[in-house]
Amino acid sequence: MPINKKSKVNRVITWLHLWLGLVSGIIVFIVSITGCLFSFQKEITEMTHKKELFVTPPTKDAEFLPLSVLKEKAQTALGSKEPVTYITTYARPDRSWEFMAYKEDDTHAITFAQSVKYYESVFVNPYTGSIIGRIDYMHNFFVIVKYIHWSLLLSTPIGQPIVGWSTLIFVIMLITGIIMWWPKKWDKKHKGRSFKIRWKAKWKRVNYDLHNVLGFYTFIIALILGLTGMVFAFKWFQATVYVAGSLSTKTPTIQNFQSDTTASYTNDPLSTALLEAKNTYPNAKRYFVSMPYSNKAAINVIAYEHKEVYYDANTLYFDQYTGKKLGVDTYQKKNNGEKLILMNYDIHVGAIGGLIGKIIAFLVSLVCASLPITGFLIWLKRKKKKAKKTSSRKTIDDSLRVPQ
Repeated sequence: MPINKKSKVNRVITWLHLWLGLVSGIIVFIVSITGCLFSFQKEITEMTHKKELFVTPPTKDAEFLPLSVLKEKAQTALGSKEPVTYITTYARPDRSWEFMAYKEDDTHAITFAQSVKYYESVFVNPYTGSIIGRIDYMHNFFVIVKYIHWSLLLSTPIGQPIVGWSTLIFVIMLITGIIMWWPKKWDKKHKGRSFKIRWKAKWKRVNYDLHNVLGFYTFIIALILGLTGMVFAFKWFQATVYVAGSLSTKTPTIQNFQSDTTASYTNDPLSTALLEAKNTYPNAKRYFVSMPYSNKAAINVIAYEHKEVYYDANTLYFDQYTGKKLGVDTYQKKNNGEKLILMNYDIHVGAIGGLIGKIIAFLVSLVCASLPITGFLIWLKRKKKKAKKTSSRKTIDDSLRVPQ
């Protein structure tokens, strides 16, 4: 009876899946497990830092102090060497406002710690102006987890390409894995082997099923997580996603709003900008203020329509000297390619699906972290079996050898 050998294509696919897995396994495990840990960072942070993040309104109709007043108090707490760069305010009456000082320079840096000069926030009671907390993000658990996920705690120019190429390899492995998993026949026997984990079988079989069956069930979501991760890592892939979404190679127009350096300075342009943003988008849940980075730059205020996701946002630009509105960049006017890129982060972390989406992202990331382990154990077991067969064959050959 002829031996049914695998086709050349199947052998190539198996070879690719094996060696790409061995090359990228440790990186895939690290990136997946950190993604898993980061899934509920918002919920956990709100519990562990409740003192810093929440306040009790003095009265039902109490009003917030002007943003410029709160910024001045935050700046005093941070010190003159760490200027406030970002401010997050909330529509909710029970949230503190965050004033962040952040500066990075990864020109000659090797590690994440070397590339970031400072990264900390003070939290201010918006009714009284009192400082209620301070977080140094350089030593924050979830920030460290995020930057392990982002660049293995290396500087972005060094670490992110490593993560990016490992993610690309992981995507290839997912595709080759689903080809290898595909049942030869769709009868009851083969479907039972392909779709079920035989928990009562020997450890070797259980491990094999954990790798193959869980890999199949998480394939689509794992592929989405991998592809969205590649958008962050590669400009060429981001451009590809943009073209696919917009069905056009035309680069979107980016308006560069600038402040009038010859204008007279008004009393409170920062507070004016926030008030205008609130009047323009009164239903926004939070407002993110980006301070001008030069004497010509504008104040940017991003109005987020949802509590957590980032994609559905509108950006307003204001003169830093007068508070005059210079322009608006709305989400609805963007093409589908731009919208898809803006949705990328929320898709990647599962937040676009709410709590259920985050649970799914958590579970799939956990499975993705397990795949290099179960795959390595399969390879190790087969290698030992192959070595044992080779040894047995050699013993038989030696026994048949004619003595000299």
